[in-house]
Amino acid sequence: MDIEELRRYCLSLSEETEEKFPFQQFKATRDVLAFYINGHIFCYFDINDLTHVTVKCRPEKVTELIEQHDFIDHPYNGNAKYWISIDALCADKQILKKLIKDSFSLVADKYNKMGGRQNKN
Repeated sequence: MDIEELRRYCLSLSEETEEKFPFQQFKATRDVLAFYINGHIFCYFDINDLTHVTVKCRPEKVTELIEQHDFIDHPYNGNAKYWISIDALCADKQILKKLIKDSFSLVADKYNKMGGRQNKN
């Protein structure tokens, strides 16, 4: 999956999805694009390096996913208990989309229950 397809997919999950470059103050992470739902990140990656697309994951699934797929690993920068890193250049496209959608749902559901905005998914 290339950058534009990945971006379009993330934005397609809800009209409420926002994209931002949140780390502009740090030289090494200026090109990290993040996608948000209800004000919280569900996916982020360096636009120049799609080998580390980071998404939220259920803690009980992290080890299983890493063991099952060569293109999934612990995140380069994130809590390894709740996040995984996916090499979008090698990943099966359907699995990548499913993991992004699962991440979106985890974040949307959590913050909707806590009084966040309702998503229109």
